[in-house]
Amino acid sequence: QVHLVESGGGLVQAGGSLRLSCAVSGRTFTYYAVGWFRQAPGKEREFVAAIIWDGSSTAYADSVKGRFTISRDNPKNTVYLQMNILKPEDTAVYYCAGRRGYYSDRAELYDHWGQGTQVTVSS
Repeated sequence: QVHLVESGGGLVQAGGSLRLSCAVSGRTFTYYAVGWFRQAPGKEREFVAAIIWDGSSTAYADSVKGRFTISRDNPKNTVYLQMNILKPEDTAVYYCAGRRGYYSDRAELYDHWGQGTQVTVSS
């Protein structure tokens, strides 16, 4: 069983930064791709960013390109999402998810999910 726990969310003013962490425990983390998704009230869950198991390839939603950076530290079993120049429309619950193999922007292809962390950006 793989467990993912997000942390680092909070309240920040527009233009500010936050760094989310996703700590993974359980089975071998190294071969898991990890994605970040978010869900705002009344909206569907949407893809934010993803990273392949060795960090050699990443993907971003257009809405966050140039502002968010995903990275991973495999010895620490942790994936990070650095979020800069935050906007009110980034307000959502952020989830990390894991799957074996290559990453995907489709939430239904991920097998393991964290409980989420709230990010609120005030204007």
